Amino acid sequence: MSDLFRKKPVAYDDADFGLKRCLSALDLTLLGIGAIIGTGIFVLTGVAAATQSGPAVVLSFMVAGTACAFAALAYAELASSVGGCGSAYGYSYAAFGELIAWIIAWDLILEYGVSVAAVANGWSGYFNNALTAIGLGLPLELTRGPLSGGIVNLPAFSIVLLLMVMLIVGVKESARVNAVMVCVKLLAITIFLAVAIFNIHPDNWTPFAPFGWFEHTADGRPVGILAGASLVFFAYVGFDAVSTAVEEARDPQRDVAKGILTALAFCTIIYVVVSGVLTGIVHYTELNVSSPVAFALQKIGFTWASALVATGVIAGLTTVMLVLYYALTRIITSVSRDGLLPPYFAVVNGRTQTPVRTTVITGAIMAIMSGFLPLGILAELVNIGTLAAFVLVCAGVISLRKSHPEMHRPFKMPGGIILPVLGVLSCGALILFLPFETHLRFIVWLAVGLVIYFAYSVKRSKLAMA
Repeated sequence: MSDLFRKKPVAYDDADFGLKRCLSALDLTLLGIGAIIGTGIFVLTGVAAATQSGPAVVLSFMVAGTACAFAALAYAELASSVGGCGSAYGYSYAAFGELIAWIIAWDLILEYGVSVAAVANGWSGYFNNALTAIGLGLPLELTRGPLSGGIVNLPAFSIVLLLMVMLIVGVKESARVNAVMVCVKLLAITIFLAVAIFNIHPDNWTPFAPFGWFEHTADGRPVGILAGASLVFFAYVGFDAVSTAVEEARDPQRDVAKGILTALAFCTIIYVVVSGVLTGIVHYTELNVSSPVAFALQKIGFTWASALVATGVIAGLTTVMLVLYYALTRIITSVSRDGLLPPYFAVVNGRTQTPVRTTVITGAIMAIMSGFLPLGILAELVNIGTLAAFVLVCAGVISLRKSHPEMHRPFKMPGGIILPVLGVLSCGALILFLPFETHLRFIVWLAVGLVIYFAYSVKRSKLAMA
């Protein structure tokens, strides 16, 4: 076997690199919910309904949720058996070796980093709307970057820096803040459902699937339930971030699997119910707006409920950024410990037991991105990067079952290799339904990663030095 594909177990005993085990199964579940319920339910539900699926967006969420379920089961099996660094990176290292692991790590850095910056832009819009409602709205120049006609998106820039401080203080403290904000946004969703469910007009559900399962518009744009699933898949980005907490979980073999599966199941139900109710109270053609849930409540005359839901949106997007930012720093720390990035990024602060250097550097980069750059095009890369990672995680289960059948697996996907194979096929299919431009940009990003690998990582990794 080539050195590029050699595998090694992950075990770190050095005090400079040790992370504190302090997260319970409930903490991990709330981290998952914090990451999942946010942009998807508050923004993409309306966009997907209006432009892709119509009221059949509920089926789009089911399709995307099913693909994620296969990946979640794969994550749960690998988290309980492989251990070490959670995430697709650690699992790919164990299953496929260094080169594939680096590709996935580079993929995940793109996924988490761009996601945080993109969500920060969305958070900024809601936050400024709230300020405007009380007469303290910011001028346009301070809510847009230079390329969008402004000076800086100050709220987006500031929220990333605030999250940076939270993560430096400590992961347990951040988890507590996340738990509070999860409760706030779940309360907002409850208010929406309590008001909206009595204002459903079944006529709004006709036609139910105006674009069928999969079609193309006259300009070649993919539409339909499956294309909608590829779009709303972004709503599920983040559940895999729970696996990056494996080294800080009190009982990782049990708690990580439980946290991932519970969070995904809970959020899928919420998505289906909310999207069904949303398209029932307002016709889907009117929902292509930045805040469809709040807009729908205003449309039916419940302005007070709209304001409360907007508050939940701000809390919801904050938790999404917090969890994805957390995951990004842990991925980079793990990659650095394996020698694929400079060791500077692997050092953990002795007092807070958090990777302060990595947190500050990535926070500064993402703050600049969110404050000065329009991220619409880059954000399209998030879905394809995540799906690619999920494909390899499912493939990793298949590979390890064949290469290490004797491995102890406290949690094992049922049905032999049928479910992981379905995970590979379903996530791979969703990649095909994404626009061609997205595929091209993703290839360019991977090409840059390969240049870094062969110019630096392949000569300095722990495997190369062994």
